[in-house]
Amino acid sequence: MPSISVIVPVRNEEKGVESALRALLTQDFPRDRFEVIVADGASTDATVPIVRRLQSEFDNLKLVFNVGRLSSAARNTAIRHAKMDVAVIVDGHCTVPDRRYLANLSEGVETSGADCLGRPQPLDAPNPTPFQEAVSAARASRLGHNPDSDIYSDEAKFVPPQSTAVAYARSVFHRIGLFDQSFDACEDVEFNQRVHRAGLTCYFTPKVKVLYHPRSNWKGLFYQLSRYGMGRARLAFKDPKSLTPPSLVPPLWAVWVLLGGFVGVVVPFIGWTWLATLLLYAAVLCAAGAMLGGGHGFAVARRVPLVFAGIHFGFAWGFWNEVVRGVRITSSSHRASS
Repeated sequence: MPSISVIVPVRNEEKGVESALRALLTQDFPRDRFEVIVADGASTDATVPIVRRLQSEFDNLKLVFNVGRLSSAARNTAIRHAKMDVAVIVDGHCTVPDRRYLANLSEGVETSGADCLGRPQPLDAPNPTPFQEAVSAARASRLGHNPDSDIYSDEAKFVPPQSTAVAYARSVFHRIGLFDQSFDACEDVEFNQRVHRAGLTCYFTPKVKVLYHPRSNWKGLFYQLSRYGMGRARLAFKDPKSLTPPSLVPPLWAVWVLLGGFVGVVVPFIGWTWLATLLLYAAVLCAAGAMLGGGHGFAVARRVPLVFAGIHFGFAWGFWNEVVRGVRITSSSHRASS
């Protein structure tokens, strides 16, 4: 069975890094057939001391330092130190729920013959708060994530790699290179776009599911989605074909919300249309809150509409900030060349 290098990018993950690493290091898989490589991005908390302490227990745990501090640089730093057949990315704020995770991953690579593996990545956390439950419910719905993504699927199948691929045969890196270090978000999507264009295959299997911890407050959620939006816009500058209609909906909606009211002052018809669409949006979010949060109680249901707003407008904020930045860089380049 293929051997495995587990890549764990971290920065200031002291709260969860030990439990995440122990779940990986105590897998039901031969210890000489896998390694765990932690790539630390200049943590200022106790993350590094925790990893060093665990190294005294596990000789297949490595610690490398990501001087670039970006997530893309962390992945590349660890991959350069990887020695096994397959590299899989597992973030430090994840939960690996199955002791056969690595065995299932190795088996999936061997039996499918695919160049890479995709996995479900639902949001969950031990003892979640009502806000975290609301984030989990919202992100799993069609209003909360890209409908083209398979990350909430439970069906084993070959899929396009863009939104799900996380484990790669070493030959993939020799074929298309490493992650683009100009990205600090969506670097996985950009990399998987190149995987797709190279004609490489991706097999999706629910047996290698990993649980991602949802953000614990609205500010953290907004910031996370703004980074996603920024990454999507940066990817669009690099590869315009990557810009899909679903990824344009939040940015365009935010523009309408911001500008429609101002235009409506001058043009009453637009003003009334703007007001009607805002009321419809609010009604849809409230209905979604009642449906998604109904089984969790009122404390969760009442937070769902606010979570959706954070998802949509956070993504839009990051997207448009990156568009403005990209336009400025392009204009400066044109002026310099002329």
